[in-house]
Amino acid sequence: MTDDRPHLAVIGAGPAGLAATVAAAAHGVRVTLIDSAAQAGGQFYRQPATELHAGRPQALHHQWRTWERLRDALAGHVEAGRARLLTDHHVWLVDRRLKERTGGAGRDAFTVHALLGPEQEAPGEVRADGVLLATGGYEKVLPFPGWTVPGVLTAGGAQAMLKGTLAVPGRTAVVAGTGPLLLPVATGLAAAGVEVAALVESADPKAFVRRTRALAAQHGKVAEGAQYAAQLLRHRIKLLSRHTVVEAHGDERLEAVTVAALDTDGRVRPGTERRIACDILAVGHGMLPHTDLAETLGCGLDGVDVQVDDEQRTAVPGVWAAGETTGIGGAALSLAEGHIAGRSAAARLNGTEPDSSSWASAAKSRTKLREFFAALDTVYAPPARWTDLVTDDTVVCRCEEVTGGAIREAVEGLGAGDVRTVKLLTRAGMGWCQGRMCGPAVAGLAGCELTQSRRPFARPVPLVVLARAGESEPAPD
Repeated sequence: MTDDRPHLAVIGAGPAGLAATVAAAAHGVRVTLIDSAAQAGGQFYRQPATELHAGRPQALHHQWRTWERLRDALAGHVEAGRARLLTDHHVWLVDRRLKERTGGAGRDAFTVHALLGPEQEAPGEVRADGVLLATGGYEKVLPFPGWTVPGVLTAGGAQAMLKGTLAVPGRTAVVAGTGPLLLPVATGLAAAGVEVAALVESADPKAFVRRTRALAAQHGKVAEGAQYAAQLLRHRIKLLSRHTVVEAHGDERLEAVTVAALDTDGRVRPGTERRIACDILAVGHGMLPHTDLAETLGCGLDGVDVQVDDEQRTAVPGVWAAGETTGIGGAALSLAEGHIAGRSAAARLNGTEPDSSSWASAAKSRTKLREFFAALDTVYAPPARWTDLVTDDTVVCRCEEVTGGAIREAVEGLGAGDVRTVKLLTRAGMGWCQGRMCGPAVAGLAGCELTQSRRPFARPVPLVVLARAGESEPAPD
């Protein structure tokens, strides 16, 4: 990959990154696809470790044929020298500078800084003419009494364990929270032999009826939902809609959870509590986009999403974004956005005007899917009064062990009115995860909007790497 063709670095090898890489490599640019995992696929197409010799990995997935097409297309581009795949590369910073050309003209040049391997101690660099961010999203989990008990994990974490290791974390599960992710998690665990005692969903089924037009426009998604409903029946999974987890019980290990019904205002209805024995609680309340790299580059945000135009370009020249980082919308939307971004990047880096008609079909899908997920967002919202369940003793920030009481004291007693001030007064969000886990909860308890904090780096970096930044040999362009 030492020729003079423009070089695009794609960060993230999930659906958006794969689609972007395949599209860009097919249209005249060199592409380096960078991912932190040992294999391409992201969370959606997460593959079992090769050492497990899985006989039917497709049993854990849907849209398997789409994955096979992307995988084979990427392999073809790699073999032809149009692309390369760098796994176990944990990107912590993208540096942008103006690179002078002969004759006085300039162009943007980027250096992608990464930590290599599982240990994340050795530095590595990739230099490129453009960057495409396909960094995905992460789960939002709201605290409740007992959520730190061993056996309580995120819904996505349970799914990742099943897909990546072919293992399950226990024998009897409750899947709870809100959002479409709960369905594949519950049915996937049940298919793997786990007894799923209940699927506890806080959303109100009547909310779907009020949005029939937007939801019915996506026939494929409606059919997918019907398939999950059939699987719930087949595995005899009890669906408790408009319910929430009140508390998780156990000392050394999770033993049971208490769930209760919600009224129309999102409060727990007194007298509806019930205790369900289980040793797994898989819980999630939706997702948030990964925007750390976009923020350090100076890309604009719309709330918590990276802002992009019709070509998936950000406000920073030479930087595109696609997939969950521009707004949570699932694999199909990520594929459409990735395809558009890849073709746009290939044209722009080659100095030509993109032909938008070449991605007309993807653009049409993008519009419809965005409308669909906008409607879903209004349905799958956490209970309006979830903060009522957070007692003063409930740990909210797990890294720094900050309780709900400490946060309330910062707000009510010391006058904090935003997440940053609460952080300064309580240390909530100063730990290893830098507020990624507790940020939504702190904002909710403080009664303010969640805003993304601009961090200098996307992940913790060893001091020795920082000291040597810029001295390591870059991977060949």
